[in-house]
Amino acid sequence: MNDNYNVYLDTSVLAKWYLSESNSERVAEYIIGLNQAAVSTLTKTEMRCLLARRKRMQEISSELEAQIYATFLDDISQGHLSLYKVADKHLESASNLISILPNYSLRTLDAMHLAIAQHYGFKTCATADKLFAKAAEAMGFKVDEF
Repeated sequence: MNDNYNVYLDTSVLAKWYLSESNSERVAEYIIGLNQAAVSTLTKTEMRCLLARRKRMQEISSELEAQIYATFLDDISQGHLSLYKVADKHLESASNLISILPNYSLRTLDAMHLAIAQHYGFKTCATADKLFAKAAEAMGFKVDEF
């Protein structure tokens, strides 16, 4: 289905990959079928925050939080997820995106992810976030939405 896809994954999709949520099975099948599943150093921070929030909300235990984050980091170190570095130029690009897309409710971190994906030449983004999807499509990305 996704042969030779190089896709930038946003954190909403990764949440479905690492936690049991609606569409988790579809996301698992999708990610396994990718040639390259890419994330950024920003994603590492977002995943850490997402897991800590789920623990605070008592949706997951401390042990599961630590296990999932360790698995995520291991997936990066093993090359299952390709890690792209965030640079200062991405902050400037994200700021410009907010100006370029005034009719979209573009959040800060979404603008950052889109700027990173654009800078590294990705043509496709995967997300489970409708606002992110609409902004990505407006920028010309192909969007695989969950």
